[in-house]
Amino acid sequence: MFCICSSASQVIPGGWELSDEKFDNSVIESLKMKISDTTFKFITSVVVIKNGKVLIEEYFNGYSRDSLHDTRSVGKTFTSTLTGIAVNDGYIKNIEQTLGSFYKLKDYQNYSPLKETITLKNLLTMSSGFLGFDFDENSPGNEENMYPQSDWVKWTLNLPMDSAKTPGSRWEYFTAGIVVLGDILNKNVPGGLEKYADEKLFTPLGIKKYGWEYTPQGVPNTAGGLRLSSLDLTKFGQLYKNKGMWNGKQILPEKWVNETLTKHFILPFDNMAYGYLWWNKSYTYNNNSYEVFACSGNGGNKIFVFTNEPLVVVVTSTAYNKPYAHRQADKIIEDYILPAVIGK
Repeated sequence: MFCICSSASQVIPGGWELSDEKFDNSVIESLKMKISDTTFKFITSVVVIKNGKVLIEEYFNGYSRDSLHDTRSVGKTFTSTLTGIAVNDGYIKNIEQTLGSFYKLKDYQNYSPLKETITLKNLLTMSSGFLGFDFDENSPGNEENMYPQSDWVKWTLNLPMDSAKTPGSRWEYFTAGIVVLGDILNKNVPGGLEKYADEKLFTPLGIKKYGWEYTPQGVPNTAGGLRLSSLDLTKFGQLYKNKGMWNGKQILPEKWVNETLTKHFILPFDNMAYGYLWWNKSYTYNNNSYEVFACSGNGGNKIFVFTNEPLVVVVTSTAYNKPYAHRQADKIIEDYILPAVIGK
């Protein structure tokens, strides 16, 4: 384990400064004990940024500051970011562009005129209208049916539309749609998506070490699997906290950040909402509500950006496919991070 406590004006690798603000270390020690005794299982890191500086940095279960974490669907949110950058650069006209402007949809199975009307915004908000819902294991478009295919994009575009909904009418979590979005980006940005992401996002953020997974066609897998260190994950969260600014440079348009962190859909569970591949929810501490937008991935991997507090929190975990994975990340925030940081 590695712990950061109060230290003034010290800079650590990656460019972060250490915070000299106070927090309740006894609460964090209690959290560490719960992770050590596996009350919280498979946690690999907890990092807290406050006012743009590293306040708490802890690693567990053999992971360290240099470890790259497989954060699964957290990677989807990076696709949203790269879409915003590509729109700003003019490689994508706008997010109202339709699938029909990128693919000859009549060449695919189950053609429907509705497919022509699906927009990039529909993909970003999980409301495309394809017959695909990852939370339903019997859905034809469930992501588990995609992975064995030789061409994920072709498989997705071959899916039928859901007769019960039109594009933009209903939220249903649909990983395959983000693979299509990644394919569109890859074909339209100069040099392909991997080179573009490095030049336009990772290098400006000072992120030098990361790892992509790839589709069978060799395109970066925007469904998930992007591997970064915990401190680099916090940079991504802080970029949104900074309204798209990093070290005085506007990497991401503020307008895009504001549109992204908007409740485009109110979800039918857990008092949650959804933006452009960002989740929204609130936590309660001491009878006060604390709203966050969050990136979320299988295993309980999270980047939390607090809307009204100067906080960005990263929790990484390898509790893949475990029913408790997301709940324990929530509990870490509500029962330990908020009491340690806000309580102090």
